[in-house]
Amino acid sequence: MEFFKIRRTIPFMRYALVFNVISAVTFLAAVFFLATKHLNLSIEFTGGTLIEVAYKQSAQVDRIRESLDKAGYKAEVQNFGSSRDVLIRMHLEKNQSSADLSQKVIGVLKEQDGSAELRRVEFVGPQIGNELVEYGGLALLVTAVGIVLYLWMRFEWRFGLSGIIANLHDVIIILGFFAFFQWEFSLPVLAAVLAVLGYSVNESVVVFDRVRENFRKMRKASTPEVIDSAITGVISRTIITHLCTQMMVTTMLLFGGPALHYFALALTIGILFGIYSSVLVASPLVMWLGARRDQFIVAAKTKGGPRDEQHGAVV
Repeated sequence: MEFFKIRRTIPFMRYALVFNVISAVTFLAAVFFLATKHLNLSIEFTGGTLIEVAYKQSAQVDRIRESLDKAGYKAEVQNFGSSRDVLIRMHLEKNQSSADLSQKVIGVLKEQDGSAELRRVEFVGPQIGNELVEYGGLALLVTAVGIVLYLWMRFEWRFGLSGIIANLHDVIIILGFFAFFQWEFSLPVLAAVLAVLGYSVNESVVVFDRVRENFRKMRKASTPEVIDSAITGVISRTIITHLCTQMMVTTMLLFGGPALHYFALALTIGILFGIYSSVLVASPLVMWLGARRDQFIVAAKTKGGPRDEQHGAVV
């Protein structure tokens, strides 16, 4: 399906060096912010207090959050189990116990609604947070290695290396945004980062597949011309796919509330940079690494000379 028919090949590779420099600067800036400002980790990673509160009527999550903000408490508030149950996540201050904090919080909530009932108080220790950081990093590493192996086996090592560099480029930039603006990095955001890895590699596979096909069809074209033709040929599909995906993510971003806000924000950044990296990072890297037509064509010897097995013609 093509809603956006482009009849003339766009010379993307003519500006490949410029885009690669922009990518490198953006990547280094993200690494700098990660190293200097660090991520603003949620209590799942750093430790804190979980408070479960029950109401007789449906809980007004936004009002609860506003009440705690006015009282000077920074908290994550969301429904838990049913519309009448609320789970509150809070960081512990120095020289403060979970019991003292929970009593102060329930006091604030009872002033707002007398039916508020404290059900459960739990302390999440930093040891659990360290394990989450470790397992989260391991998940990213395993995903990255899997992507490299998949692209290497399906295409060729140049494509695998280019694809993983482009995908890690997206991940580091997402983390750089969260470090620079000090947005809270939580488990849903980590899930969004892992989703972006898979989403971005899908776009790279589509472009790489068209590049391989064009190497076999465009026998007299240079490598930049083959890549330009491949990218131009999938632009319509790229626009439709990413536009539809972004519509759903934007809905979560605007109407999902605070619980989904940073999850949707991470996906939005990942989708935008996923398009950019697949077209203007991975593809130029394939060209710089020396991809050629003869890497995809197996020549068979004949009486008239070597024969191109893909087209059955003497080359």
